[in-house]
Amino acid sequence: MEHRTVESDVLIIGGGTAGCYAAIRLGENSGLRVALVDKADIRRSGCLAAGVNALNAYIPEGCQPEDYVRYAMSDAQGIAREDLLLDLACRFNRVTHDMERRGLTILKDSQGRYVSRGWRNLKINGENIKPILASEVRKQKNVQVYEHVNITDFRMDQKVRGAYGFGMTDGVFYEFRAGAILISTGGAAGLYRPNHTGLQSHQLWYPPFNTGAGYCMGILAGAEMTTFEMRFIALRCKDTIAPVGTIAQGIGARQVNAVGEDYEDRYDHTTAGRLWGTVTENREGRGPCYLRTRGISPASEEELYKAYLNMAPVQTLRWIDSGRGPAIQDVEIEGTEPYIVGGHAASGYWVDQGRKTTLDGLFAAGDVAGGSPQKYVTGALAEGEIAAESIQRYLAAASAGKRETGNVPPAVNGEPSYGLDRQAAEKKAEYEKYLQAAAQKENETVYTPYELETAMQAVMDEYAGGIRTDYRYHEAGLRIARHRIEELIGLLPRVKAKDLYDLLAVYEVRERLFVSLVLIHHLQERKETRWRGFQENADYPGIKPEYRRFVNSVMENGRIRMIRRELVPSVPADDEQKAQSGFWSDQPADRTRD
Repeated sequence: MEHRTVESDVLIIGGGTAGCYAAIRLGENSGLRVALVDKADIRRSGCLAAGVNALNAYIPEGCQPEDYVRYAMSDAQGIAREDLLLDLACRFNRVTHDMERRGLTILKDSQGRYVSRGWRNLKINGENIKPILASEVRKQKNVQVYEHVNITDFRMDQKVRGAYGFGMTDGVFYEFRAGAILISTGGAAGLYRPNHTGLQSHQLWYPPFNTGAGYCMGILAGAEMTTFEMRFIALRCKDTIAPVGTIAQGIGARQVNAVGEDYEDRYDHTTAGRLWGTVTENREGRGPCYLRTRGISPASEEELYKAYLNMAPVQTLRWIDSGRGPAIQDVEIEGTEPYIVGGHAASGYWVDQGRKTTLDGLFAAGDVAGGSPQKYVTGALAEGEIAAESIQRYLAAASAGKRETGNVPPAVNGEPSYGLDRQAAEKKAEYEKYLQAAAQKENETVYTPYELETAMQAVMDEYAGGIRTDYRYHEAGLRIARHRIEELIGLLPRVKAKDLYDLLAVYEVRERLFVSLVLIHHLQERKETRWRGFQENADYPGIKPEYRRFVNSVMENGRIRMIRRELVPSVPADDEQKAQSGFWSDQPADRTRD
């Protein structure tokens, strides 16, 4: 592999919502040199790749940021960082208005008021939200974008000083060096056997290409991680895995079982509770379950057709193809396989209010930043902005007027030239070894990444609370899962890659395996059932007061050490905090325009 080194002040790993917005803010508000790296094309990567039809976190007139904090804390059964949630809630509105100014279409009524969907949601035409963010990033003269480069590991030297990866199109070994690093990759899908297998295996709720890369890099580097056991399992339209909130909140559809009974009020109204209610109805023989849509008006049906085109067009296509739209037939619902995400649940890095992780030089935002569930799109935007501001302060404090550049050698042809140090050489050799494994003799046992992934998903599904067991798990099964995942990790050096896309798959299965291992430790540590549906421990079915705290972990010398941390309370936002966040002063763009 050719070796190429890129030097910058700030390295952003992951060009999703949080990463792009952080790059925009650093581009507009600092003179720092920024490198943004994504393993795909930032116009269509991450959770917003296919668009979104609502912004689920906005503070409407008559409400305060504290109202959102109370909602998120209640939904999380008390396990969330109030301080982080409040920081986000104070910025929800400003980043919303900022995105509208940049070209996002937010629906309005005849009086120019935002059209809401529930008390905290705004309807949008968001098919182009990611292209808007990508376009704004490219306008920043001090931001250099590196696409189709897969980052696998942090560059460590007492602190995080960069990262290593390889180009998917050029086969180059990349070494990125920076004074501060923001990890803003996605969460983890594909740990468990999905609803559909074979050719339909990527028919998921969460992007199948979000493999827990950022989590894995932090785990291997010794970062403290939090709340992996708060898994997220989406309740979705059966087969298409399209979101149900568009129907439930958009037209007020209720959940009903096979005999037409409305069962919502039998269970708690948390996000996890709505899933658990559906699973229980099916388990007890009253399924399948549906969202009651039969008899809705032609206008409501047309609204649903259009809404799904902004995010899950397969649902609209299915209705049209079958000739049985939602006005004729109720929409069947089901749960997905479990995911590890910090945007809906609270899984991720343990961070301070500036989103600095426990590793010096490393910050986190978006799905990989833990402790603040229900952040959604606007929360990811806000968190990217918070991290960008914190990084500026960090670099300013570190420089004290004489910012170090990492002893950058003189430029050659306008680009820095570096030798290959031992750490970089070892990583480069690791990539090349996987590619060379394909040329081994046939009688030597080697594996494909897809074989390891299939085995991993089968283990997690059966022993760690997947679809097969209605998401329930128990201690004996977790012990089996842990042993088998460790065995699969041990097989990683014997995996072959015939090309760069196979090499990508090798590291994606490595990421999923290490995230699975940490998840199992977290599930073992929380000996209660705090989020019935998301985390249902069959050996400990009730909530225990002594577990009203965070379950964290750190990998040290290859072993995972568990930590319990107390809750982090927050005080109500004062006028100064709201003013600094722009909660009052930054008004919507052209509110009178249609």
